[in-house]
Amino acid sequence: MKTIGYIIQKEFKQIFRNKGMLPIIFVMPIVQLLILANAATFEIKNIKFAYLDNDRTPTSRALLEKFKASTYFNVLNVYTSGKEANSAMLNGDVDVVLNIPSYFERDLRKKKGNHLGLTINAIDGATAGVESVYVNQIIRNFNKNIRVDLMQASDQLPQQLNIASIPSFWYNETLNYKTFMVPGILVLLVTMITLFLSGMNIVREKEIGTLEQINVTPIRKKQFIIGKLFPFWVIGMGLLTIGLIIARLIFDIPIVGSLALMYAYTSVYIFVVLGIGLFISNYTDTQQQAMFIAWFFMVIFILMSGLFTPIESMPHWAQLITEFNPIKYFVEVMRMVMLKGSSFMDILPQFLKTLLYAFVMNGLAVWSYKKTN
Repeated sequence: MKTIGYIIQKEFKQIFRNKGMLPIIFVMPIVQLLILANAATFEIKNIKFAYLDNDRTPTSRALLEKFKASTYFNVLNVYTSGKEANSAMLNGDVDVVLNIPSYFERDLRKKKGNHLGLTINAIDGATAGVESVYVNQIIRNFNKNIRVDLMQASDQLPQQLNIASIPSFWYNETLNYKTFMVPGILVLLVTMITLFLSGMNIVREKEIGTLEQINVTPIRKKQFIIGKLFPFWVIGMGLLTIGLIIARLIFDIPIVGSLALMYAYTSVYIFVVLGIGLFISNYTDTQQQAMFIAWFFMVIFILMSGLFTPIESMPHWAQLITEFNPIKYFVEVMRMVMLKGSSFMDILPQFLKTLLYAFVMNGLAVWSYKKTN
């Protein structure tokens, strides 16, 4: 234990001696959390909206006022012809064009129905789908009010019955997207920093030649590895603490569950990341190689973790691959504990899989490390 303690002291001194590394470890994650939490959102706002009003009646103007009053649409222009609207859509000046036909109000009153033309820029299919939902919701609410007015104008129409639903939003009552994203982004930052630091640490020893000097000492392999990785385990736990403080004080993210449970799971998860970093460093000779390999796996892990894309929406073969993704389990646990207040029994499947992952990766890392390198 005394030997391990000396190695740990040496690592901490080496980390804090490197003035260029300190901002990367402590400042960069804070800045990234503050920026990504506000930028990484799937909420569609400021939709560039234009229209053609061929009717120019109080009913058509009332419909357009609904779009102007919406916080999702930014009404930019009115066109007098479909050619102008199509040209604007082609140039990317507008996202949605609403075409109100002639005699819209007259046909609505006489025929009790009418059609609207809607053109949406669907290069981004997901965004176009959300925009279509927004437009149809406004038209549906407008249609409900118009039918009430028509029923009042005609006593022969039967009385219409309305069914109102009262939604109850659990775990995120304000529907704030940051509540969903911040726990996942915090997982991402803890993973990236600990993986990159652990992956490049031993490689750096190879480059400067100090690893050969350590290998000829009587220090055992397990002592060397524990002393090397423990400081980064402490740094990872510290980053989690800083991230939770920022999430609570700045973004007002609720922390319903147990902090002790989050720290317990994170302590096991960081061992997984450190094992991966050590395994990568054993098969690389330069820090650049270690960085590229670590980033290659990080991109796959992030995109298939459910952080930005729901796993349920992936193909079946991709969902099977995500079972080997440690970030997936960490994201699930953070959201479950922070937002739902889940207990240990609720996260037991994720905990057992992560624990198994930690044993496997660290076992492979220790096995692949050779003191003769």
